This record gives sequence, C-alpha cells and structure tokens, in this order.
Amino acid sequence: MQLDPSIFREYDIRGIFNKNLNEPCVRQIGLELGKIMAQTCPKVALGYDARTHSPTLFQWLKSGLENFVEVYDMGLVPTPVAYFATFNPIDNTHTPHSIMITGSHNPPEYNGFKITLDQKPFYGQAIQELKEQMLKAPTPYTQKSAPTHTLNAKEAYHAYLINAFAHLQNFPYKIALDFGNGVGAIGLEPVLRALNIKFDSLYSTPDGTFPNHHPDPSEAKNLKDLQAHMQAHQIPIGIAFDGDADRVALLTRGRIYAGDELAILFAKSLAQKGIKPLVIGEVKCSQVMYNAINAIGQAIMYKTGHSNLKVKLKETNAHFAAEMSGHLFFNDRYFGYDDALYACLRLLELFLEQAPNTLEESLKNLPYSYKTPEEKIAVKEEEKFEIIERLKESLRGQLPQNFPPIVDLIDIDGIRVVFKDGFALVRASNTTPMLVTRFEGKDEESAQAYKQAVLGLLNY
Repeated sequence: MQLDPSIFREYDIRGIFNKNLNEPCVRQIGLELGKIMAQTCPKVALGYDARTHSPTLFQWLKSGLENFVEVYDMGLVPTPVAYFATFNPIDNTHTPHSIMITGSHNPPEYNGFKITLDQKPFYGQAIQELKEQMLKAPTPYTQKSAPTHTLNAKEAYHAYLINAFAHLQNFPYKIALDFGNGVGAIGLEPVLRALNIKFDSLYSTPDGTFPNHHPDPSEAKNLKDLQAHMQAHQIPIGIAFDGDADRVALLTRGRIYAGDELAILFAKSLAQKGIKPLVIGEVKCSQVMYNAINAIGQAIMYKTGHSNLKVKLKETNAHFAAEMSGHLFFNDRYFGYDDALYACLRLLELFLEQAPNTLEESLKNLPYSYKTPEEKIAVKEEEKFEIIERLKESLRGQLPQNFPPIVDLIDIDGIRVVFKDGFALVRASNTTPMLVTRFEGKDEESAQAYKQAVLGLLNY
C-alpha cells in the first residue's frame, strides 16, 4: 500500500479521491481507527456529505472499521449531526465515536474524514500517530460481511432543535439562506418549517460539484447571490453556510459579519441576561472583540483550529468559542462543538431580543478598526515553522529604529505582535505550506505600517 503522508492534517484526514484517498489507504484508515475505537466502545456512527465520491468512501472505510466495530449508517448528513450522535443516544443506541466523510469547503475533487472519539476531536498528535502506525505496522485486514445498522441521527437532531427553539415559533422576520449546494438544508429546513419560520433558500439541493459558487461563506465573493436576493426581496436577515454546515456567516442589509463580531453579539446577549460571559477566541480575532468582551466578561485567546477550540472550551467550561471563519461553538445550552445550523437559530434569538437595525447600531458603536483580509505567503512545508521561530527571535532582539513600539508578544499560535493601535499576526498554516498573516490598526494607514514593519523582518 502506497501512503501519501500529506493527507494526515492537523485537524482531519484530507486528500483527493482515488489519488491519495484510494481504496487500500481508506480501508487501512478504517482498520486502525476501528481498532482504537473498540478499546472503549465497539460502535461508530458514520455519515457523509454531498460530494459525488462520498458514498464510495463510506464503503471503503466501513470495510476496515467493521473488523473491530459495528458501523451505524447516518447517510447524507451535515457534520454537526455526526457530532450530535456522539452526545445523544439515538434509537436506544449510543455511539460516542463518529466519522464524518466530508471535504468541507475544499474543491469538488477533495474529500476526507472528521473524526470524533469518545466525544472528543481526534486531531494533532493522534492523527500523526495513526499515520506512523499505518507506515510501520499496519493492522492486518480480514474481509467481513457485517451488517450495517441504520442510525436515524438526522431525525433525532431535527426533533432536538425543534424542541430547543420552540420559542422561535412564528418568527416575525423572513430570512434568506444560502446553502451553497452543501448539506445544510437537509439539517435546517425541516426545523424552520416545523417552527413556521418564513425563509427563502438559495442552492439548497445537495450537489457535490457545487455548480453555483464555492461553499465558503468566509469569502465575500461567495455571498453576492445572497446579498442580491436580500436586496431584491427586502429580506433583513441572511445566513450562509459552508459545504458541511459547520461554519456560518450573517448578513443584514448588505453587511457581512465575521465570527469575532458575532462573538460580541452573543457575549452582549449573555451579559444582558445577567451572565458574565467567558469566551474563547482564536489568535486571528480582532482586538476590538477581546476588548469588548473583556469589558463585560472574559475573553481568552487561543490557537486557531476547530479542534483546538473545542478542547479549550471544555477545559475552561466557557460559554462559547468563535473563529473568524465562522466556526461557532456553544457550550451554553449545547454540547460545545461547531454547529452552523444551531448557530443560525441562536442568531435568530438575537433578532427576537432586538430588531435587526438595533443589532446593527450596537456593532456600529464599537470602536472602529481597520482589518486587512487574511493573506497567505507561500513557503516550503519543511521551513514554515522554522521561519516563525526566526521571526520570534527577531522581534525579541534588536529592532530597526523606526519599528513601531511593541506592547506585547503572544506566541500561543505563531506570533501576534500587539501594538498601541492594533496588531500583526504571522502564523504557519497547519494544513498547507503557507504563512498566514493578518493586520489590524486604528485606520488603514496604521495597519499597513504594522504590516510593512513585521513582514520586513521575515527571512524566507
């Protein structure tokens, strides 16, 4: 068996179907994961997204898993449904392990596996150890014809949300939704209908070729159709989802809200209920977010990555966590994983508490800051972390005379250089041979000055 080590990423296993995600490789992944899972519970829930090759990967993966565990088939589901199954007994069956077959927002030829073991993300060092096991001492395969059990996880998920958000019945505003031909609609639309919430859906039919636009709501170009529909039909609230429905974007009257802005809204909502919010943010989040939340509660900065934030959320028992890209994790009233469909309903709650224009005014009144878009610098994979270490040394050493005064250096994930009026962030991507950068200032001029100063120290 030939194995491409690059498919073993920081947060998941991901590659190109029938190239580095081929049948022998996928079967062996199933074998190794099944062997690990059987140590605590010999059952796994298995679901897949809308990509054309996901059902094939299901069969390959199942053939390996069933050497050690019983496979419970969830069928075509959003990723949050796979997480939900690990926390909730369904059909008198509890499966604390799940695997979601998904390429998320990647191009159509990609696919992969998001893995949960004992209700916790399987990531980082655990994925690397799995790779080493496959390279050095792969577990022998025995062909079996074990039955596949059906797990009605999607229906249980619908019932849970309908009950949890019964107070949204007859919601007073019509909403517009863009599912990007991912799987989000099959998770959310039945809930909205049951609650009599009026909605227009764009691209709700799952189609793994993504014929209308790339299913990534963190990029403004993918939201143009939703913006146009809202404007044409005078709809005040728009919500967009990525391909597997674990990331969300909010739009109101043409304005797009990033994950850190949504975090401010949710924190303020908790504070208005007399709860002091404890929130986890990532290193890419705006300083405005940290300042706004620290004024009414506590915001903790942590590493980028949905697996990292899930673990930190449980460790601190925070109310919720947020990533700029739209991963939102609610520990308050929920199970602490990233669920864009649940987040959508929590957003609608905010509009019950305050009218759309009141929420907009709340954000407009926050201190202004100019933020550059996330920018990436291509580097060699084997050098990216070394470059970051050299940058840290430079920042702690003798700096050029005209270098802006540094207020703080935060190195929990790459290096975040805090200046008087903003910050510069340079970190190594965990999934690609790239450096990821972001800059913030009181205005565009100061943000660009911070950018030039910090990037001027890079040697690559």
